[in-house]
Amino acid sequence: MLAPRPTQLALLAAAVCTLWTAKGVALEETVWQPYREIHTPAVVEPAQHLFDAPTLASPPGVETSPPLNQIPNYCCPEPTFATNAPTPIYFDNQFSTPGLTPLLGQEVWDWHLLPGDVIWHSYWAGAKESRISGAAFQDTNSDLSLLDVTLGGRTSILRYGTTKNNRPEGWELQLEGAAMLRLNLDEDWDFDAADFRFGIPIIYGYDKWQYKFSYYHLSSHAGDEFLERNPGFARINFSRDVLVAGVSFFPLPAWRWYTEAGWAFYSDEGTEPWEFQFGLDYAQRGPTGTRGTPFLAINGHLREEVDFGGNFVAQAGWLWRGESGDVLRTGLHYYNGKTDQFEFFNQFEQQIGVGLWYDH
Repeated sequence: MLAPRPTQLALLAAAVCTLWTAKGVALEETVWQPYREIHTPAVVEPAQHLFDAPTLASPPGVETSPPLNQIPNYCCPEPTFATNAPTPIYFDNQFSTPGLTPLLGQEVWDWHLLPGDVIWHSYWAGAKESRISGAAFQDTNSDLSLLDVTLGGRTSILRYGTTKNNRPEGWELQLEGAAMLRLNLDEDWDFDAADFRFGIPIIYGYDKWQYKFSYYHLSSHAGDEFLERNPGFARINFSRDVLVAGVSFFPLPAWRWYTEAGWAFYSDEGTEPWEFQFGLDYAQRGPTGTRGTPFLAINGHLREEVDFGGNFVAQAGWLWRGESGDVLRTGLHYYNGKTDQFEFFNQFEQQIGVGLWYDH
């Protein structure tokens, strides 16, 4: 047998290498598929979407760059959505529609029975507002020491709106009412007079604005002990039923400005139809805790029965506000104008004293 020539040996070696390489290529095509479809995820989140390819031994003489076990696999299924799922709707203010998804921190409007707070608050310096209060003062015009006591309040019956953030929003039905008594401290705390008030306000509040449309009834009465001391006094039946439209506005969180107009569709002795009221309240917004915060309140009340004169009230002192929005105030009290006891509606008073007022 002839010894193989170098050319034959070279051809044989080439054939063996070709077969071995073909075997390696077949293996690669079976396990590693470099042309499979790549899907880019909607949101790329590193780490959890990275996987290593199976570890494969490279065939002798075949180098891969990079090695097969270091090639990252970005293949991830695209997110799927139910075709019948509702699309969330977001809002850029607090006027959200119930059942839809509001922005983070915004409350959905809903029905609330007896929500526990009120959208529209009584005017702090308003002399004929429904609240619980007592103001002791000296009337410098008559040189009498008097105590005016108000026993009543304001409450929300039904609301379609929100309940949070210490300034709720929405539509609201309220009830308000009070007995407003005058006691004569110089006459052994005799009962001199009383005004009784009852009202049904309808309120709408949104953002910095609140609106009021209200009905109220007011009637005035002389006290029995006053009549005993003044047997010749001719009492009058001062009574009125009034429709009121009002608006209040918060230009800054701590400031409230307000105005209203009232027209009496029924007015009895001494009273005339029109009245106007305006003023401002100032105190830091939100719950105050036990430390409290300063307050200032100013009110003007003009009445047709005194030729659109009336009274001016200023109060200043310290205030505490709770989580529900209830307010307790104490401080100095000043009143100048026609008396706020309407049985004596045409008398002038100047009151200087101190008071304690609770609005809820």
